[in-house]
Amino acid sequence: MNHAATPFIERQLTALWNTGGTDLLFTPGTPPLARIDGTIAAFDSAVELLPKETEGIAQALLSPQQFEALERDKEVDFSFEWQDRARFRGNAFHTRGRIALSLRMIPVEIPTFEALGLPPVFETFVRLPQGFVLLTGPTGSGKTTTIASILDRINAERACHIVTLEDPIEYVHRRRKAAISQREIGADSHSFARGLRSALREDPDVVLVGEMRDPESIGTALTIAETGHLVFASLHTNDAAQSLDRIVDVFPAESQAQVRMQLAGSLAAVVSQRLLPRIDGGRVAAFEILLATNAVRNLIREGKTRQVRNVILTGQRQGMLTLEMSLSSLVRDGVITYDEAVEHSLFADEIDKPVQRPELVEVAGRRNWAGRASR
Repeated sequence: MNHAATPFIERQLTALWNTGGTDLLFTPGTPPLARIDGTIAAFDSAVELLPKETEGIAQALLSPQQFEALERDKEVDFSFEWQDRARFRGNAFHTRGRIALSLRMIPVEIPTFEALGLPPVFETFVRLPQGFVLLTGPTGSGKTTTIASILDRINAERACHIVTLEDPIEYVHRRRKAAISQREIGADSHSFARGLRSALREDPDVVLVGEMRDPESIGTALTIAETGHLVFASLHTNDAAQSLDRIVDVFPAESQAQVRMQLAGSLAAVVSQRLLPRIDGGRVAAFEILLATNAVRNLIREGKTRQVRNVILTGQRQGMLTLEMSLSSLVRDGVITYDEAVEHSLFADEIDKPVQRPELVEVAGRRNWAGRASR
């Protein structure tokens, strides 16, 4: 990897790090763009990248084999480490016949539960002996970071074998109490489905499926959970009910009853999350949490997943949360604005309106200004 030989790339990566950004986009005809607190902005709007410059960036970041794959397949995934500070997950692709790149920064240090503000129920996931835990949310909602934090806590507390299947590897886990085998699709296995079949023969206790993409990988993940292992997986869905439906609906109609039985028997929890801008700068996660109680398992078996929201509403004592409960808490604590909460909610009428007291509004405004200025 020869990215360090390109001063321009180094300047962009350093600027992203210094501003607390998460993503970089290099596209011909536009300046380098960064995502900071969820919003796209240009570091220098006077600079527009030429096609030969984005091609040069790709050549600097990709190996010869990867660049050949980019020319042949028109897109390629890759990753690299930068200055012992972070890893970057990248995708190089073609747009209007020209090369463009998208990079996402993954810090070397894995955030703790406390740093991420994870609800207390997440502690129970660490101690589960077996079961299927599903993390869902839109792209860029922090699923990968949340899962990495859970695995890091397991690594710190349990002498076990953790096997991950990722595309590509993002957070690198170093041995603590657990043995960790991180496998990258393409480099270490040809597909999620093949990697999962092999995982059963690798003496795992905990398995991470970076993304479930097809009936075979979903079916194998459920089987691994059924056979006494703890499985974490992610899906790009918006809530718990939609996630359960997605798992079942990818299978042919004649197989769906059996899949519902498998899912009901192995499910431990479904967590859906969103990232929202904080009033004082940065972003914060809001969660929907469904735990697999007997009532939930019965609804899954009967195909009545749209009723699981009612179970969440009555399951607060067990650690369940609707997204609106989580958003309301963040609004009450002055972490996010009421308008942001409403924008990210499907049931806006359930979000508590904040008490409008002039002194609190003034303090929030000062915090917002100070947070932005410090960045």
